[in-house]
Amino acid sequence: MSKPFVRIASRGSPLALTQSRMVRAALAKAHGWSEQESETLCRIIAIKTTGDKIQDRPLYEAGGKGLFVKEIEEALLQGEADIAVHSMKDMPAVLPPGLTIAAVLEREDPHDVFLSSDKQPFANLKCNAKLGTSSVRRQAQALRLRPDLEIVPLRGNVETRLAKLARGEADGTLLARAGLARLGIRLEGADLLDWLPALCQGAIGIEIRENDSEAARLVAAIDHWTTHVAIACERGFLATLDGSCRTPICGLARIEGQELAFNGEVLTPDGRNIWTASRALAVGDSTALHPNAEAMGRDAAREILETAGDRLPRF
Repeated sequence: MSKPFVRIASRGSPLALTQSRMVRAALAKAHGWSEQESETLCRIIAIKTTGDKIQDRPLYEAGGKGLFVKEIEEALLQGEADIAVHSMKDMPAVLPPGLTIAAVLEREDPHDVFLSSDKQPFANLKCNAKLGTSSVRRQAQALRLRPDLEIVPLRGNVETRLAKLARGEADGTLLARAGLARLGIRLEGADLLDWLPALCQGAIGIEIRENDSEAARLVAAIDHWTTHVAIACERGFLATLDGSCRTPICGLARIEGQELAFNGEVLTPDGRNIWTASRALAVGDSTALHPNAEAMGRDAAREILETAGDRLPRF
């Protein structure tokens, strides 16, 4: 049987390329390819997305979710790539017709860490300190606890934001622990936060064309079932709320024992209002769990929609 040649579309950032290499390594292990074979069989194509090009303003001002995936998905649809690797938190709630998330890798710790210039925890931030973030979700969660903080925009990849913090552009910033772990970055004084993370944070998704049976067969071997179920629940929550990077929305689903548990919340950007919903579902029949998990997320979102009504932030 001949071995396939797979083109992997990826963003060109250090983290995105690391994640694409993780997918390539997982494919090699699952299908018995050597490291040298995998580099030949799986070529990574770096694509500069609109989100990467925009550095002069927050992404929510430029169109929100989807700016990190648009060009990558176009490469898939045009047959210029066979699979695409994404940070699932960047994925819009609705995919373009003809594309599907066929697999996800095992999730890394999804939580955020706080890092200050003086290595102190978030609770010790000085009054009226400058918090550097361009995430409205992180902004809202921080202001809910510390309304005195001044939010200053801080765009760029992990290395860029750390450099800006070192230059004194902010007193502290927030980063995804998963990204730091994958890049091998250990930060002295990093404060692991127990806030709910962005939906799907820490998960790497593999997108393919729906009609590509060969790509589906290849990536099925590396799909992490429990992570995929959790992501289905979180994306159901996202889709029903029509959330984007302009909406302060967060949540986390986990399989704990024989139960899928979910907690979600939506805030106003100033953090003054918050709506929460929780759900639990017995794991039961694994064949039905994926659609049931998505339905559970949607049901939790409908509770928030009914409770918040016109007060829910709309952009």
